[in-house]
Amino acid sequence: MKFRVERDVLADAVTWIARSLPTRPPVPVLAGVRIEADASGVLHLSSFDYEVSARSEIAAEVSEPGVVLVSGRLLAEISRALPAKPVDVVLDGTKVTVTCGASRFTLLTMPVEDYPALPAMPAISGTVDGDQLTQAVAQVTVAASRDDTLPLLTGVRMEIEGERITLLATDRYRLALRELTWHPSSPDISNVALVRARTLSDAAKSLGSSAQVNVALATGTGVDLIGFEAGGRHTTSLLVDGDYPAVRRLFPDETPIHAVVGTQVLSDAAKRVALVAERNTPIRLSFSESQVVLDAGQGDDAQASEALEASLVGDDISVAFNPQFLLDGLGALTTDFVRLSFTHPNKPVEFTGQASLEGDDIKEYRYLLVPIRFAS
Repeated sequence: MKFRVERDVLADAVTWIARSLPTRPPVPVLAGVRIEADASGVLHLSSFDYEVSARSEIAAEVSEPGVVLVSGRLLAEISRALPAKPVDVVLDGTKVTVTCGASRFTLLTMPVEDYPALPAMPAISGTVDGDQLTQAVAQVTVAASRDDTLPLLTGVRMEIEGERITLLATDRYRLALRELTWHPSSPDISNVALVRARTLSDAAKSLGSSAQVNVALATGTGVDLIGFEAGGRHTTSLLVDGDYPAVRRLFPDETPIHAVVGTQVLSDAAKRVALVAERNTPIRLSFSESQVVLDAGQGDDAQASEALEASLVGDDISVAFNPQFLLDGLGALTTDFVRLSFTHPNKPVEFTGQASLEGDDIKEYRYLLVPIRFAS
């Protein structure tokens, strides 16, 4: 095998492929990146850990076609460190030589015959706007659990009904929901999938720069799989198995009290007040007719408070939140104002966006946060 490729093209492709490599692979070959040089002038790079696969195709000057398997993380580090010149890669026996300008590296190969076959990309189910996918996934995954002992909650539930996709995630302390439109391959498509939040986030970040992202979903056919494709890159992931809790019912039907505050103003104030909040210490928000007062700390500890303008409909109310969970919800909103809707001081509070102080709230993104009980 022998080929020449532009340094930036190689570094970008290998870095993306290596992102999905396991840190502790069950077998050594799974730490490798498979490189196939095609006589037609295309390099096929791929990785697979039996759950997540990644593939990328880039142009190259191929002198001798062939296949090789090398350490993915090492190749990614080397390719990023090379000077901005063409890169020559040559397979010689059990070693691969990488030459770029005056730089020269020799890598040991792994037995490519031991590498597992990558899963086939399912049939395309539809396409979604790249920017919209990136934003929606970022808004929802903030609420997904990071606790691997609860694998169901580390996933994002994807509900597909016709031209609408609904994404849901929860870690038991907050719940995020985002609705978006897409272009399905079949107008009456109806499906549900539970996708690993980390995999979905990586796919959205890396492919979302494309104008359109193809989404492929295969369920009930033996192997439940989801795939994303854009710009010559493909990634697939096994779906999480299990029944996701019925979280939609947690959103209140009616909220007799709601307050509206500037999103950025509230976020900035919460960051300042949180400086004195020790670990697991909440921020308290007290809403009255024309303001909200944020405070944290008590007794002999450091204390902080700040008052902001706010509009309130209904009775005065006070709630306390985990500071980071509060900031996550505010950071996920893209509107100038946030509406906090209440049913009771100890019941979950719904966050939605508003374009103006007196406007209607926008339900396309909803963030539900469980308050922390505090002493009166």
